[in-house]
Amino acid sequence: MSRRISSASHEEVLAAERDIRSRLDGEPFDFEAMSAVSNVYRAGTAVRNHMERTVLAEYDLSWVAFTVLWVLWIWGKQETAHVAQEAGVTKGTLTGVIKTLLNQKLIKRLPHADDRRRVSLALTTTGESLICKLFPAFNQHETLAVAGLSPIEQRELARLLRKVTNHLAGAAD
Repeated sequence: MSRRISSASHEEVLAAERDIRSRLDGEPFDFEAMSAVSNVYRAGTAVRNHMERTVLAEYDLSWVAFTVLWVLWIWGKQETAHVAQEAGVTKGTLTGVIKTLLNQKLIKRLPHADDRRRVSLALTTTGESLICKLFPAFNQHETLAVAGLSPIEQRELARLLRKVTNHLAGAAD
């Protein structure tokens, strides 16, 4: 019987991981690493999909668009290269998101004082109002996403994920 690694069922995922081990038996693969990375990806995708369906859809926002608004809300005016980095996307991807947010009148472009090729982004009054209204609901769903973990487990999960991220940032590409 085929088991999907993307299942929401804990038992099906464990069974799928057993199937993978069985299929690749004798190969020199690191199954613990495979399982860890697969589950990080699945969890991240599940959270993102949940947020886009339940919180962001009402405002016609993608995860990346929300992240751009959030970055500008927390840190104020930012150059586009920095916003792309913080949102975890390429400048090319950010270009489309910027167009959408400009059309929705949630952000504005600001010219750089010294270099006409560089552009900064800032929230409009409408964008500021939206993120102030939206973030409490978003945070409620963040709480829901980790409700199965104790506060200690939540801190440990965050610590471990930061550790993975920091390690990869220091690894040679």
